[in-house]
Amino acid sequence: MNRSFATILSLLVLLQVYIGIRLLPDLAMGLAANVAGVLFLVLLTVLVPVGLMSASLRRRRWSDLVSWAGLLSMGLFSSLLVTTLVRDLVLLVLRIAGMLTPEIIRGSAMAVPLAALAVTLLGFINARRLARVKKVDVPIANLPPALHGYAIAQVSDIHVGPTIKRPYLNAIVNRVNKLGADAIAVTGDLVDGSVHRLALHTQPLSRLAAPDGVFFVTGNHEYYSGAEEWIAEVRRLGLTVLLNEHVIRRRGGAGLMIAGVADYTAHYFNPDHKSDPRRAAAGAPSDVQVRVLLAHQPRSAPEAEEAGYHLQLSGHTHGGQFFPWNLFVPLQQPFVAGLHRVRDMWVYISRGTGYWGPPKRFGAPSEITLVRLVPA
Repeated sequence: MNRSFATILSLLVLLQVYIGIRLLPDLAMGLAANVAGVLFLVLLTVLVPVGLMSASLRRRRWSDLVSWAGLLSMGLFSSLLVTTLVRDLVLLVLRIAGMLTPEIIRGSAMAVPLAALAVTLLGFINARRLARVKKVDVPIANLPPALHGYAIAQVSDIHVGPTIKRPYLNAIVNRVNKLGADAIAVTGDLVDGSVHRLALHTQPLSRLAAPDGVFFVTGNHEYYSGAEEWIAEVRRLGLTVLLNEHVIRRRGGAGLMIAGVADYTAHYFNPDHKSDPRRAAAGAPSDVQVRVLLAHQPRSAPEAEEAGYHLQLSGHTHGGQFFPWNLFVPLQQPFVAGLHRVRDMWVYISRGTGYWGPPKRFGAPSEITLVRLVPA
């Protein structure tokens, strides 16, 4: 057992002990119920690490079932911990105010697991439904008439892996193709696992079609999963991989550049993949009037704006996916979700089309984005 895993496991045990100490005595449901509660928390302690390792589990007849159990446990544990903390804060306020009663203590202890279960169930339904289409108009100054209404369909952060398989991706592809976009962008974190394990499940990508092409940029999870192999596989499926590169598309006399960079952290895995918006635009014709950058992480935006792009399409954040993780996104990224301005450039951050880890979305719905260029 390596040191980091041992640290995570120790922290998990301490948090489960905290939940048990704060809830079980206040439930006052007798010895048998307390034993059942302790056993349930022990089961969560075992299953949560399984969820964390689910993408690397060896394939067996039972591996999918174990992955589902572990990842659902991760989601339930998160909500159970948060609701326990919220309860303690409320009880503290009521105690200070002199309003705390035995009935409130017991009732709130019963409410915590019920609320955690309800949030987990609702989050599961939200995560597993097909992502809805979100239409976003991006105003571009001096947009040539021939590019008015130019549409890019964006999908991001699908995370094909332990619980997202071929049928889930197939439904996404069907919906994207029906949009009739001029181009399609897949902005990273397509997979969680190796090509050997997941090639069958990513096959539906070969059906993506748009007049100006289907483009892919790497996300950080591609580098956890064997980026070189996935780049080759995505190309085999017919997508154009933009690895600090660009293509030019024309409408009438108007030129549009679609560029893409490797993930912001790619250089830690492969120095040759260092994300570079300037390099991605190098050699572009002087008559290109609109420059669009595909970059997995929003924090590529300042450098992209300096390089002269008009619009950056990103993902990575999942919009936080579910509370309270949305509160931590700003510690790493400049934006959580939606359309924002970085000086002279727009950046749009998708909430993601799939999910990572627990099959759970709460307050951050998944999306397939249809981005349209409109005159400012």
